[in-house]
Amino acid sequence: MPTLEIDGGKVDVADGLTVLQAAERAGIEIPHYCWHPGLTIAGNCRMCLVEIEKIPKLQIACNTRVADGMVVHTTSEKTKAAQRAVLEFLLINHPIDCPVCDQAGECKLQEYYMDYDRQRSRVPLPAKVRKKKAIPIGPLVMLDQERCILCARCTRFLDEVTHTSELAIYERGDHCEIELAPGRVLDNPYSGNVVDICPVGALTSRDFRFRARVWYLERAESVCGACANGCNIEIYHREDRIFRFQPRQNLAVNQYWMCDNGRLSYRDLQGEGRLMQPVVRGEDEFVGSTWASAIGQAAGRLADLARDGDPGAVGIVVSAQAPNEEVFLLRRLGAALGARMAGISWSPPGAFHDDFLVKADKNPNTSGLRLQGLGDAGAVDDLIRAAAAGELRALVLHRTDLTAWRDAAAVQAALERVPCLVVIDTDRREVAAYADVVLPLATYAECDGTFTNHAGRVQRFHTAVAPPAEARPGWAVLGELVARLGGGEPPASAAAAFDALAAECEAFRDLRYDALGAEGQPVAGA
Repeated sequence: MPTLEIDGGKVDVADGLTVLQAAERAGIEIPHYCWHPGLTIAGNCRMCLVEIEKIPKLQIACNTRVADGMVVHTTSEKTKAAQRAVLEFLLINHPIDCPVCDQAGECKLQEYYMDYDRQRSRVPLPAKVRKKKAIPIGPLVMLDQERCILCARCTRFLDEVTHTSELAIYERGDHCEIELAPGRVLDNPYSGNVVDICPVGALTSRDFRFRARVWYLERAESVCGACANGCNIEIYHREDRIFRFQPRQNLAVNQYWMCDNGRLSYRDLQGEGRLMQPVVRGEDEFVGSTWASAIGQAAGRLADLARDGDPGAVGIVVSAQAPNEEVFLLRRLGAALGARMAGISWSPPGAFHDDFLVKADKNPNTSGLRLQGLGDAGAVDDLIRAAAAGELRALVLHRTDLTAWRDAAAVQAALERVPCLVVIDTDRREVAAYADVVLPLATYAECDGTFTNHAGRVQRFHTAVAPPAEARPGWAVLGELVARLGGGEPPASAAAAFDALAAECEAFRDLRYDALGAEGQPVAGA
């Protein structure tokens, strides 16, 4: 393990690391543009030049491997002069777009100018090279060639990660520019990542463009719920409105990337069809209700029908859209009612998937469902048949619409024969039309909890925005319902619900909610 000195401090690092990586581990910033941990080293921006003793010329930190006894200076006069020179060179033809550029607030050119340069331009404005602006190069990406500093992050991503090579660098000298390859459009399933890795405002998101300045936005760590991979993300939000998803690094799950479908899935979390308040069926129509009244009515009817009917007269169906904590509490509800439990994990036929990140399973918690003994589709079909035969006296549907996942006419006919139907969900779906009580839930962006991804890794998501109107987190709704039915004290938090699950379920036995960390942990045996 080499020991080197950086700016007067000793650092022990693993062999094979670069000077830039060693400095990063020591908490020392070496400015850079072209280097990215998920891409090959290009070494073309020259922003990371540093002084290394016994080497006559400055070296790029991104491609210089550490050696034992190496002495590095990142703030020497030679290094500072090189940084100023590189920034002046990069800014020679850069447009004065900062007031209108959508990258303002998270632009490395802007930030490094303030930190390392601050010199006036020696090039008159009319002499700047002009290039094309605001070019839509794909459904999600806008290109501004004038702002590009030719770091080649985007071309390397498309060559090395997606292997689609839609972009390339054309022309020579100060006329070099990023451009689409002839006849191509940037429309691969991961195209939005080029926006994330662009260090300046050359590539911007057409979805997010001009919707909000980033310095007004807050961030919350979360997990994408668009498929079973569970990509780690950051949710950018303001005033209880989600503005964008961006990938968050987790080498065990999604590395540094996410797919475009997951990136845009935030729209589904705040659509117009959200359930806003508890409702109960009146004589002619649904009427709004208080939470206490709606839960009391649901609990009372479920208890009465379970007591008056045969064993198994109550059915509960939970989908793999539900977090681990909600599945656990539904199992407690089932035990209190002597109910028949069924889990369902359904995805549209022919759903897109690949060998990289996107899974065919479009549910975030199929593994969590199965680890708790649910997920057999046959059990769902048995409940539908029992309902059609008039054997079910009550049915609870949690985050699921059976009319969309099974033969709609058959399911509708079966639901008509169920004396009591309780729907617990986030959005208005067709199945709610047959309900006696509808309880509105928060989405995963509006509460705390965990999902277990396809590889058995349990990952936390955090509250980013408040639920709309009177919607509540699922663990709170189910905890109160279970308590009303004599199933124990309701959990005080998602953490309490998860720790109760871990104490009971063998697969989760070694996990604790607060110890899951930012990248999650695998369940036993995963």
